Amino acid sequence: MGRPGAEGQGRAVIPREVFEETLLHFFEPIRPYLEDPAVSDIMINGPSQIFVEKQGLLHLTDARFSSREALMAALRNAAQFVGKHVDEDHPILEGRLPDGSRLEAILPPAAPDGPAISIRRFFKETLTVERLIGFDALTADAARTLHALVAARMNIVIAGGTGSGKTSMLNALSSFIPGGERVVVIEDSRELQLQRQHVVQLEARPPDPRGRGAVSIRDLFKATLRLRPDRIVVGEIRGGEALDLVQAMTSGHGGCLTTVHATFPRDTLTRLETMCMMSDVEMPLVAMRLQLASGINILVQVSRQQDGRRKLTHITEVVGFDVQSGTYLLQDLFVRSYGRLLADGTLESALLPTGVIPNCLHQLREHGVDLPPAVYEAAERRHAEQSPR
Repeated sequence: MGRPGAEGQGRAVIPREVFEETLLHFFEPIRPYLEDPAVSDIMINGPSQIFVEKQGLLHLTDARFSSREALMAALRNAAQFVGKHVDEDHPILEGRLPDGSRLEAILPPAAPDGPAISIRRFFKETLTVERLIGFDALTADAARTLHALVAARMNIVIAGGTGSGKTSMLNALSSFIPGGERVVVIEDSRELQLQRQHVVQLEARPPDPRGRGAVSIRDLFKATLRLRPDRIVVGEIRGGEALDLVQAMTSGHGGCLTTVHATFPRDTLTRLETMCMMSDVEMPLVAMRLQLASGINILVQVSRQQDGRRKLTHITEVVGFDVQSGTYLLQDLFVRSYGRLLADGTLESALLPTGVIPNCLHQLREHGVDLPPAVYEAAERRHAEQSPR
């Protein structure tokens, strides 16, 4: 069976629509969940145990594959759809389904009770800032602050754990990029739906079974610098490309946006340090840390709470690096505080300005934007509390 047209560079024997429908037939037991807009993730632990995630909470379903062989057949077809091959010698599959949903599968013997599969749903409808405010993922004041930071070309890293809403937040923040700017997007697997007109989408490619034809994030990043980008957006930083991005940030490419896996703002910089070290560029650690502190301006932390809801927890400014103490200098602009767990299972919380005025305020005003009044009011209260009576 040939690869479908868009994935197989036009060599398909079978029309793409027929191939897609055939592939979905193999996934028939979970097809209702692939079409349910309330489902964000589908987790298959072998043929007889299938969970779905709705509103951040996991639910065991009654869905079953008829046998392990039926599930393996579905995976082989999914691999063929993206031009890859899976077997005992190649037991890990990263791919996409026809609707764009991201699939990760680990086959036996690496997953003895498997195959173990996770499908992250792809939603054609992008979560807007207004909808995130409606979900209480962030507040109107936090959104206005982020709008100012993006418009003023601050370099922003969105950090969080798996399934915390990093991609949704990045999509939402892209709506703050001024119109008329050329945005180049680099991803491992296409997920971002930037809310801009002039967007160039680039996608990395793994090597073929013979180890040929790979195009890495780093390859694309270096090429991107010659595409006259106004903004560079990297879907997720995972390795040595971190240093390339940081060096671009410190050499005049402002307004970069990216995501990284990290639990707290300070952890984000430590993670980026580690990934910079994966680069083939040798650099003294202090010099690397100074570049990180200079290149990255803002950390936006998102998290999935105990009640399953995804929320923004910190907006933090990176103000420098203290060489003597070996620590990054950070200051929180917004922090989420937590209350009690309510009877309906939701966790009380509030995202509030800390009263800190960012060091980058002058850059915001140079770009004709400003912070919301609530930030200045919080600063006045903070000053009054700290003043001697």
